[in-house]
Formats: sequence, structure tokens, C-alpha cells
Amino acid sequence: MTLTTNKKTTLLILFAFAFSIVVRLIWVEQFSSEEQFKFNGEFMINTNDGYYYAEGARDILAGVTKNTNDLSPFENATSVFTALIVKILPFSFETVIFYMPAFFASLLVIPIILIAREFDRLEVGFIAALVASVAWSYYNRTMVGYFDTDFLNIVFPTVLLWSLIWALKTNEDKYLLIAALDSIAYRWWYPQSYSLEFAFIALIAIYVVYQYIKKQDFQTNLLLISFMLFAMVNLDGFVRLSVVVAFYILLKTKRDLVFRYLYYIFAVALILFFVTGGFDPIWGKLKGYVFRDALDSGAEGLGLHFFTVMQTVREAGKIPFEMFANRISGHTLTLLASMLGYVWFVYRHPVMLLALPMVGLGFLAYGIPGLFDGGGLRFTIYAVPVMALGLGFIIYEISKWLSTKFINDKVAQISKYVFMTLFTLGALYPNIAHVIGYKVPTVFTQDEVKLLDKLHEIADREDYVVAWWDYGYPIRYYSDVKTLIDGGKHSGSVNFPVSFILNSPQDPAAKMARLDVEYTEKRFSVNEANKGLDVNHTNYVEFASSNIEQMTLDYKYNNTNDFLNSLNEEIELPAKTRDVYLYLPNRMVGIVPTITLFSNLDLMSGKKRAQPFFYISGTVQETQESVELGNGVRIIKKMGQVQIGNDILTMNSFIVTEYDANGVLRKNVQVIDKDSPVSVIFMKNYNQFLVLDKNMLNSTYIQLFVLENYDETLYEPVILNPMAKIFKLKI
Repeated sequence: MTLTTNKKTTLLILFAFAFSIVVRLIWVEQFSSEEQFKFNGEFMINTNDGYYYAEGARDILAGVTKNTNDLSPFENATSVFTALIVKILPFSFETVIFYMPAFFASLLVIPIILIAREFDRLEVGFIAALVASVAWSYYNRTMVGYFDTDFLNIVFPTVLLWSLIWALKTNEDKYLLIAALDSIAYRWWYPQSYSLEFAFIALIAIYVVYQYIKKQDFQTNLLLISFMLFAMVNLDGFVRLSVVVAFYILLKTKRDLVFRYLYYIFAVALILFFVTGGFDPIWGKLKGYVFRDALDSGAEGLGLHFFTVMQTVREAGKIPFEMFANRISGHTLTLLASMLGYVWFVYRHPVMLLALPMVGLGFLAYGIPGLFDGGGLRFTIYAVPVMALGLGFIIYEISKWLSTKFINDKVAQISKYVFMTLFTLGALYPNIAHVIGYKVPTVFTQDEVKLLDKLHEIADREDYVVAWWDYGYPIRYYSDVKTLIDGGKHSGSVNFPVSFILNSPQDPAAKMARLDVEYTEKRFSVNEANKGLDVNHTNYVEFASSNIEQMTLDYKYNNTNDFLNSLNEEIELPAKTRDVYLYLPNRMVGIVPTITLFSNLDLMSGKKRAQPFFYISGTVQETQESVELGNGVRIIKKMGQVQIGNDILTMNSFIVTEYDANGVLRKNVQVIDKDSPVSVIFMKNYNQFLVLDKNMLNSTYIQLFVLENYDETLYEPVILNPMAKIFKLKI
């Protein structure tokens, strides 16, 4: 039976889609019996940001009304789309958010195969679809449980690439509409898509200029640019959708009229593009990852300097070439073959140059040695589908060439598919091996979530939980409370107060906790009151760019360092409007040094202060004379000393903490030299040692979580558990 092209295309798409799904179910099989990864019998998700979208979807389904100071993403596309899916399908909310990434990310195989079909190379598209669907970076960000925008972030631009290629090659009107509608949907889903869409337009514009110079007909392509510009203008999505649809109807009903006034239509689209934003969003997104500084300062007011979070985010850091290659194609050799294949593909079919924006954005992850550092891991995902097409093309062409070495045509035809199969399996192997070895845990364990679920029963929805930004979204989702910082709100200025709270002694920490919560709420109220008002309006309320600066001014200081010092004394605090809780998990011990970076600097000058000493042991090796803690740190038993590198110091104190059979923390404190700056804590149940100086020992996090030494006038224990401890602020 001879299959039609449509049937072949459909079968290949279905097979590639099923393959992508099955590979993603490996994680489910691996952890099917891991109860700590489940809550209420359902798998939990494995990305922090996913809880942001889950919170919004949950609140939409619950019919919660959005308040002006509510950070729940009620109007976010992912939240809205998820709520719709939950309403339509007969599955639980937890099941939907867990499996959605696997299903929708696998849709990538459709545009990849359709792109290859346009060049009459379905085999190329099929190979590319298999490889791209499970490539390292794509799998990592679209596996089951990775509930984030990424599960459609590459599908949309690949569909856009397909529609643009077909629009240029066929000149059919429907692809003009598809490209514009995809652009609108992509922006709705992921507003940061603006730069990539603009890059596509720029390439088509260059082609139009080329056609003009060569005196070729370029009107259809100018029409395509006009459609794309109307879809991109910075207006409400429904307005853009209405304009695009109306423009398409006009094209179908008054074609001659459209082409007669095409230059005027293009001019209107171009003017609207620049008037409504133009290049502004493009530069704003790139500079945060490529041209970033360690400190960010306020140009107005007191000109405070804050430590920027981008310097601590791994996905925005420089990566070695091997990792870069692995994440795009699974192996360095595979990436090199993919690059060669893409160049070959472009040589044969120049229209594939349209894929350069995705290639360029993907390669931005590595950067250009000598010119600028790369943007980090997150960008590699964009190059995956295009490099997979390049790989598919070179596999097809080499297999075809090798098959010509056989005299018998039938054997040659069979051998071509044998070679393609072998090469494809070779390309898939490192990616599948990565999937099998990539055993990512859930964000929180079941025991941790139980604590947050218990807090949900205690705290009110308007209460705040002070915690580091890594835990902000999960806390909001499970406890249904507010947080000061989270995965999206973590600039240096908002991180500073929380870092200060965690790393300062209990009294100033408590005051800062109350201050920052009340000032955060005050900022919401001021922003709401200022809506629609010009800065010169008599009713406009001035509020500083950061809470810390506003506190400094309100307490009549012109130097923020003086204000912070005043927290060690008695000051009048704002009236209490809600309860405040401190969430102190054991998992935070490992990132304490990073947290201190945000508050351990002079805000007025930006100068970093001496970093407090804090060391957590990794592997511990005990001998008769010493306890080796790794990295040149050791405890000399008989002498009561600790060696740090070449320095040997007598301990201030040696503290052992241990939970008894009833879960009560017991402490054994042995003071050795009260004048020594360094102490050692042995957390027996965790089998870990902490070596720390006086500042860290007296910090709120160490005192409350590690030692449970809390000031009863300031804090009230709510939950005391080895996994995490939650205290309620009394002031």
C-alpha cells in the first residue's frame, strides 16, 4: 500500500509525539514508589517557578477575587490556560500541572516535521523531531513536573518559523495569517518573545531589500512584514487580534485595494510599531543577561547600591563549551555535525536562513569568546529544533550518499534507511542516557509540604511569610499566604531586607521584618492611589524606589547605614496590620553564604564588607586526632582547635545539637575560649558540622533554626521540625 504524503506526515508526527511522551515517562517509572515526591497521593512538580503559575490557576478555579496587592498571577497566560484545561478534562489539578509539560512540549515535533516536508524531506523532519524532543536542555525544561512556560516557549517560535518559511515559498495568504496569529499567541504566552519576533521580521526585511535591489517582486513579502508588525505592536492582545483578522478579511475581499495601498499600510504598521515601543523591550531583556553588573544603584534619591541577583543565578552564568554542546545536541560531536548540517541545509535551501534568530539566541548561551560572555543555560533551548533539523539533514544526505555505493538499487534503498537508523540511534543515545540519569527531585519533599499545609491552617491569606526567594512560590501555593520575595520578585533592593533579617541578630531582624512587611503593603497602597496621576499632580504621593530608602527618609536619616544601626536601639515601629512568620528550612543551610551577599555591603557606597565566615561540612572523615571537614578545614580534637587553611584557631565554643525520641532539640554547649571568633556546631541528626564566626552564630537563622534560641519577647514558635521551623513575629 502506497501512503499519501499527508498520511506519511501524520504517522511520523504521531510516532515522534508518542516517543517524546514515553521518554518523559521514564522519570515517573523511576520514582513511582518514592512517597516523599508525592502529596495526597499525587506527584508534586519539580520546578520552583511552576508554583507561581499553579497559584494563579488555583485561585482562578477557586473564584478568588484579585486584590491590588495580591501577587497571584490571575491574568497570566499559563495560569489561565491551565485553569481552562482543568475545567475541561476529568483529571485532578495536581495531575494536570504535572503532566502538562510532557504533553504540550511534545507538540514541537509537528512544526519540525512540517518544515522538512516543505523541502520534500520528511525523513529529515522525523529524525530532527526525535532528537529535538529529547535533547538535554529541551528535556530538562519540559520533563514531567517542569510546570513552566517552557513547555510552549519553543513550540510557538518553531511554528512561527514554519509559517514564515511556507509564506515565503508558497506566497499563500493563509500563512500570512498563521504567522501573525502565532505571533499574537506567542506574545500572550510569553511576553519576552518580542525580541525573537523582531529578529524574524528583520531578516525578512533584509530579504525584501535584496529583492528590491534585484528588481524582483517583493510585495507579498512586504505584506507579510505588515501582518507581523500589526501582530507585534505594543497594544492589547485583543486589539492586535482584531486588526490582524480585519486586515486578512480585507485582503481576501479587496485584494487589489490592499496591494494598491500596500506602501501606506506598511507605513502605518511601521509607525505604530515605533510609537508603541519599538526597540525598548529588546534591549531591556538582553542587558539583564549579557551586560550585567554585580551591583545595581538607584540614580535618584539616596542613590543606594544593591547586590544583583543575576550574579548568583546559575542559568545566567557562563558555561563551558562541552556543556553548551551537550545541552543543544547531546554531545560535542553531534553539535558539530548539526552545525555543519544546518550550513549545508542553508546552502541547499537559503530560506532556512530564517532560522538564524533561534540559532543566534541559542548560541547566545555560550557567547563570543573575547567579545562577551554568554547568557547562560536558559538560552540553549532555542537552538535545539534548528540544530536538530541540521542533524537530520546531514544524516539523510550522508546516508543517501553511502547507499549509492551499492550496485543493487533495492539494496541501496534499504541501506539508506539502515544508515539513517544507525546514525539516528547514535545521536539519540547520549540524550536518552541523560534522561535516565537526570533524576531531578521535586521542589519540596512530602514532609516539608506537610509543614506548609499545616501553616495554611494557621495563617491568614493576608499574612506574610519571610523566607528566601527560592521558597517564595511554593510557600504561597501550599500555605496561601504572602511573601516579600519570590522567583520573580528578587531584585537586590527587595532581597536586602530579607537577607538582613536572616543574617542579623534577633532584635534588629524582628524590627526589619515588621518594617518591610508594612512598607511593602504601604507601597501597594501608594501605587494604587497614584494610578493615572501625573507626578506633578497635587494628589500624587512620592515613594522611594526601595523600602529601605523610604524607611531611611521616614526615620529622618540621610544615610541608610545610620538607619540600619538604629535598629539596634528602641524605635517606633509601624502599626501592626497582619501577622508575620519566619520560614527557616534546613535546606537553606547550604546557601547561607549566598544570602549574606545581599545585605553584607555598604548601601551608600556599594562597598562590600568583609564576608562573615561560614562553612558547612560535606563528607566527614574522622581520625583519632582530628575530624576532617574537607577543603582544608579540620577539627583538632584534643586541642579544641579548628584549622582553616593555614590558620589554626582555638574554638570559642563547640556545640552539639540532637533531637531526642520526642523530637525535642537538645543542645550540649562547651565553651572553650570566649574570646575566639570561631565556633563549631555539630548537627548530629544531620551528620554535618558548621564552622562559623560570631556574626553568623548570632544570626537569626542560626539561632532560631539550628539552636532554637529564640527571644520570647520577639518570636513565638509555631512549628518546630527538623526539616523546617516556623516562628511567628510578636511585634
